[in-house]
Amino acid sequence: MRVLIIEDEKPASEILVRLLQRYDANIHIEGIIESVQKSVEWLQNPLNNVDLIFMDIHLSDGLSFEIFNKVQVNIPVIFTTAYNEYAIQAFKVNSIDYLLKPINYDDLFHSLEKLESLRQNLSSASQRLKLEELNEALLSYRKTFKERFMVKLGERIKSVTTNKIVLFYAEGRNAFILTEKGNRYIIDYKLEELEEMLNPAEFFRISRSFIVNINKIQEVLVHSNSRLKIKPDVDFDREIIVSREKVAAFKNWFNG
Repeated sequence: MRVLIIEDEKPASEILVRLLQRYDANIHIEGIIESVQKSVEWLQNPLNNVDLIFMDIHLSDGLSFEIFNKVQVNIPVIFTTAYNEYAIQAFKVNSIDYLLKPINYDDLFHSLEKLESLRQNLSSASQRLKLEELNEALLSYRKTFKERFMVKLGERIKSVTTNKIVLFYAEGRNAFILTEKGNRYIIDYKLEELEEMLNPAEFFRISRSFIVNINKIQEVLVHSNSRLKIKPDVDFDREIIVSREKVAAFKNWFNG
């Protein structure tokens, strides 16, 4: 298998090469590219051809999604990134998988096995994987997100849908939801688990303590030390601050 790596961090590309060679010593790395522009130039060259692309999202000159606006990419892609808020956007293009850094061997193994399974199950006489068939086959692999949570009210149990949830927050060792009516309920999940369950197009973890719903943000205010403060649709007695390391990613998410 021939692989192209689009990655602007040398340590990350070196790790990826080692993991690929561990998976299959016969994998050939056709190139390692660091920018959107150079990737477009490489993909536009009809002499260049690979079976799979590993693509970082944040490149030296912009987001890799710009590549798809400039050149047609008919090659399966596995995205790699340190941020999870781009998952929905990644699956709008011909993405096989979405791996969060730091990448480990087990995650890589499952992604490559997924690709192989898709290829074997396609009913095409062609030996090349067609983009249309790939996207159709991917439908069975795409993640579904949690849409409701069960909460207890004394001896009663009720269901709260995510479109009614303003935010999730941690307090001590417990996690809670705040609803659009201002009600608070404890839930049996940690914020780390919730990040994997919630639709990243709607929910974003702004700090260790908060996950917010984009549809329930009344306004975003500039706060001290280049941070941001979020004012939700309902009254809440705690400050909701976007942590400094999350500000850039939050702005990208909030901007769509």
